[in-house]
Amino acid sequence: MAFLSSINVVGSGLTAQQLRMDVVAENVTNAQTTRTENGGAYRRKMVVFQAVDGKNSFRQAMADAENGLVSNRRGAGAGGVRVTQIVDDPSPLKRVFDPVHPDADENGYVEMPNVDMVKEMTDAMAAAQAYSANVTALNTLKGVIAKGLEIGR
Repeated sequence: MAFLSSINVVGSGLTAQQLRMDVVAENVTNAQTTRTENGGAYRRKMVVFQAVDGKNSFRQAMADAENGLVSNRRGAGAGGVRVTQIVDDPSPLKRVFDPVHPDADENGYVEMPNVDMVKEMTDAMAAAQAYSANVTALNTLKGVIAKGLEIGR
């Protein structure tokens, strides 16, 4: 049942990209938030991904196949991606002159979030493309499984 590990790989990609889209949505929502629970303006969030190595690398699987070895371990080779953390963007906050704003300092400047809409839209488009690629891979895998089941008829 090696196809189950393939489904797990695709599923991990879908989950990671969905979380990335959620973080982009949070950033866009808070693009004008000047006061947070922690104090100060909202800081843009970023998602950090990490590749999850399978129990058996592709190179090792090819070497084993070349030598006539067959792995009987379930889930061998399963990998994917995972989100390790969601971090604050360290770039500086924007300072805007608005002396009537309730959060303005004594000089009339307000610290605004470091959210850049161009970056957010680019990140959202990249996440949507990656999500779409994972859906395509899942549909292809479903087709391969269906054809494999037809062989037994």
